[in-house]
Amino acid sequence: MSSEFWGPDFDALKSQDPEIATIILDELERQRDGLQLIASENFTSPAVLAALGSTLSNKYAEGYPGKRYYGGCADVDRAEILGIERAKALFGAEHANLQPHSGASANIAVYAAFTKPGDTVLAMSLPHGGHLTHGSKVNFSGKWFDIVSYGVRQDTELIDYDELRDLAMKHRPKMICSGATAYPRLVDFEKVREICDESGAIMWVDAAHFIGLVAGKAIPSPVPYADVVSFTTHKVLRGPRGGMILSKSAHAAAIDKAIFPGLQGGPLMHAVAAKAVALKEASTPAYQSYAKSVIANAQALSSGLAEHGMRSVSGGTDTHLALIDLQALGVNGADAEKRCDAAGITLNKNSIPFDPEAPSVTSGIRVGTPAVTTQGMGIPEMAKIAEFISLAVRGKGDPAEIRAQVTELTHAFPAYPR
Repeated sequence: MSSEFWGPDFDALKSQDPEIATIILDELERQRDGLQLIASENFTSPAVLAALGSTLSNKYAEGYPGKRYYGGCADVDRAEILGIERAKALFGAEHANLQPHSGASANIAVYAAFTKPGDTVLAMSLPHGGHLTHGSKVNFSGKWFDIVSYGVRQDTELIDYDELRDLAMKHRPKMICSGATAYPRLVDFEKVREICDESGAIMWVDAAHFIGLVAGKAIPSPVPYADVVSFTTHKVLRGPRGGMILSKSAHAAAIDKAIFPGLQGGPLMHAVAAKAVALKEASTPAYQSYAKSVIANAQALSSGLAEHGMRSVSGGTDTHLALIDLQALGVNGADAEKRCDAAGITLNKNSIPFDPEAPSVTSGIRVGTPAVTTQGMGIPEMAKIAEFISLAVRGKGDPAEIRAQVTELTHAFPAYPR
């Protein structure tokens, strides 16, 4: 694999550390040659990667712009201020914090800002689509807080807002979290706001999965309704791996103190700058078109898989992902993931609501379209991808032959063109 994409600096890496250089090039080849259908992954632009690999990585900048604990921060201050202003403008937010190292870090900060250990928090059940930080017993959230879980209806596989309200009125939680990692439908933020007001709870939206669609004006925004919105900056938003928090101005001080000095030391200023680049890219008409195409592709892929006997949970999707029930095929999610991987298709096993299988096995898979849409693929390609997945999951055909067809498709829509 050639290194022309990376430029002369990469030639220096190849010379000084050929082992790591080889690993990077192998991963680049994997991304170029296979189908990347992990719903939480995407391809950042070369501009984002340039900022992420810049000399801003060298600067320690504990604190916030104008209030640092180190000298020499004038330039990184400019980058962070620019990112904050771009975030506020893009999302219509009163306050923005770009320093969280990850989505989980952002979520920890939300807990720290609004709750104390032992408080009751209402959040979506992990088996029904929630995230580890929404109360899993193996996560800090489930260990430190009294988590009350809500889920989806068994008949519709949609959020049961009546149950949500009943639980809120019964338990009077300090905070209610909406948002998930494997829920393909839109959340009714207005209804959640009403429940929060009625029960006296803080409204927290974990928008990690869908915030990029909000940025592209493809789905409704939670920002006007929520007290606080946390999210990752990768996924559909197509930025560097990291986190971000938006909030009402009344909560700005609590959020900022929760991040620093509460949870983190020096921010990753190269990542902050890369987030600012991604926010600028997301403010363009081209990005709005992209966000709408991500949804259209997810809906087409969901429909295509259904035609091959793979049912979409809730009957389809309104977002960038689809959750696929494999029970009718007699194949579990773990085996499906392995078979697809052998065919050059990267996706993940995933529990479905009321799943009879263990989380390590699952009855479903999750597919997402952010990365393939970034590559320029559209509705016709989703039909081909559905066929590839069907052949791989069912164990029909030679995996090497499927992989060859996958590579032919991806080379027609190259990630990071040579």
